[in-house]
Amino acid sequence: IEIEYQIIFALILIELITGVTCTRITGTVNHYLSTKVLKYLVINFSVCLSELFIMLYQILSRRVIQKGAKIRNYGSAVAHLKEELDGELNAIHEAGTWKPERVITSKQGMQVSVQGSEHKILNFCANNYLGLSSHPAVIEAGKKALDEYGAGLSSVRFICGTQDIHKELEEKISKFHNREDTILYISCFDANAGIFEVLLTPGDAVISDELNHASIIDGIRLCKAKRLRYKHKDINDLRSKLEEARASGCRRVLIATDGVFSMDGNVAPLPDMCELAKEFNALTFIDECHATGFLGKTGRGTEEYFKLDNQIDIINSTLGKALGGACGGYTCGPKQLIDLLRQRSRPYLFSNSLPPPVIGSAIKVFDMLMEDSSLVQKVANNTLRFRTKMLDAGFRVIGDGHPICPVMLDDAKLASVFAAKMLDQGIYVIGFSYPVVPKGKARIRVQLSAAHTEKDIDTAVDAFVSIGRELKVIS
Repeated sequence: IEIEYQIIFALILIELITGVTCTRITGTVNHYLSTKVLKYLVINFSVCLSELFIMLYQILSRRVIQKGAKIRNYGSAVAHLKEELDGELNAIHEAGTWKPERVITSKQGMQVSVQGSEHKILNFCANNYLGLSSHPAVIEAGKKALDEYGAGLSSVRFICGTQDIHKELEEKISKFHNREDTILYISCFDANAGIFEVLLTPGDAVISDELNHASIIDGIRLCKAKRLRYKHKDINDLRSKLEEARASGCRRVLIATDGVFSMDGNVAPLPDMCELAKEFNALTFIDECHATGFLGKTGRGTEEYFKLDNQIDIINSTLGKALGGACGGYTCGPKQLIDLLRQRSRPYLFSNSLPPPVIGSAIKVFDMLMEDSSLVQKVANNTLRFRTKMLDAGFRVIGDGHPICPVMLDDAKLASVFAAKMLDQGIYVIGFSYPVVPKGKARIRVQLSAAHTEKDIDTAVDAFVSIGRELKVIS
């Protein structure tokens, strides 16, 4: 009889502890309770109750111990992770490639206030190519949109995140680039993440320049197409990759390149690329982040720079550099492609809409560019002045006459020390080294703006010369 009531208690405990109720358990309990066991339970109630509490205590104790072990294991995992990450961080410091974030306490502009500096600093490292980030008219347009349309949409575009100003901006961008349609993204990184997966299938191929921006590389990784890379700006290698793609029976072939390469300031060979695209019946894609608004006679970008008329099939670019400097990216091209992106592009479908102040400011920037292109000429003149003076001083400055002027130093620690000394002299520039650029190719990247004065440029060159002699970069 003792074995029988222990079985009953075991069944009851299963239900109490696990919450499991099943016909088999309930039926078994009813069977025993309806027989001699019931009598035994009544007579020996105190004994049974004691047994119940003992069994409950044992089960709960085991549960607490197991939970504690899990917490201790979790704590050990975090401690181990921290230790490993400390090692990685120390290695970055020792390599001289640590990237500190200097804190600016003013508007973006040619002169900025930097935390820890007593005086204004001349800024030569922003993507503010036209100097419009803090232009009064651009700021006022953003304020007006903020008052009329609010701070944000709290929604994606296809739910309740599309205002008339979003459509207005998309129409202006299409007109500016002379394309059929445009789709806005929260950034150009998102635009690049959203295009390839939608456009290309496993039966297609994408052929990418080996020095394309990280966002293009990451976007291509998301698609299932055959992926090929050609040597930087090497037309012969591009031809061989096109031959390989066609020989493997790929249905759709896309050539993808930056219009301007952000670390080198050089321009993609679009005329030759377009000829190859025609020969192999391939599509063309360019990222124009470092070209839109200021490259070419009227700032239309790399196509205009080469005097090509609508030769590129798909253009991606940003609102976050020359075009106001806030945030936002876009894709423009054939209407059918843009319509498909609105239906299937994941960054578009699952990201909030661009906020109204950004839209309002960008609309104003495009209005200004389509009315007057004098800023385009101003940044070109400033670029020529800086490059000429630096080359005359003995520095190696690479690039294709673009406002991105990489001053080559090669050594990572030297680039970091050089940039720090420039800041001490009131010039804000950044040293770039691996993994942003290849090993042994460290540099100071200088970026010119239409808003820089000749005095600003001469002051920067004088600082370069002084520090260059001190560090024995030039004689």
